[in-house]
Amino acid sequence: MATEDTPDHPMKNRFRGYYPVVIDVETGGLDPEHHALLEIAAITLTLNDQGQLVPYHKQSISIYPYDEEAIVEEAIKINKIDIHDPNRGALEEKQALTKIFQMIRKDQKEHQCVRSVLVGHNAAFDLNFVHQGAKRCGIKRNPLHPFTCFDTATLAAVAYGQTVLKLAIKAIGLEYNDQKAHRALYDTELTSALFCAIANQWPQD
Repeated sequence: MATEDTPDHPMKNRFRGYYPVVIDVETGGLDPEHHALLEIAAITLTLNDQGQLVPYHKQSISIYPYDEEAIVEEAIKINKIDIHDPNRGALEEKQALTKIFQMIRKDQKEHQCVRSVLVGHNAAFDLNFVHQGAKRCGIKRNPLHPFTCFDTATLAAVAYGQTVLKLAIKAIGLEYNDQKAHRALYDTELTSALFCAIANQWPQD
């Protein structure tokens, strides 16, 4: 809590008490109720001394599918994840989500915000998978708002006339590597850069 000696963190009021967290998931399909989480990455954000939104902490975790039958071949062709690769260092779903949520809650508290909001490219997809995973695992302390999200596909359409992540990234002057695409950490880093670039066009006093 802020005192006279420790003023409010500027992030507290930047998004009306909401704390933006960029998240991307890679999955075994398109249905959050029936397809497995395979990867999750999250990047929390902060404000620098110039009041610019910048990345803060990040975490990326590979996940054992809760059921190997909860994966469709078409999804694996896109994300190229080998769930049997011993070098994945995968965690069980509950352990992975718990670690991500702990980081989010810690940074949310540090920035004096009341609730975290998922930032994603086509954010509803990621939000639904994360919430369904938390529900499946019986996780009660989910810091993410149940339905509010910041969608960079929508924001990029307004700011740059682009909805595809690859084209929006090029619009802000960054390179896009097709070979790295569709992996959670890479997509999260790109989405973080895109969200910060758009948000920083409207600095707060």
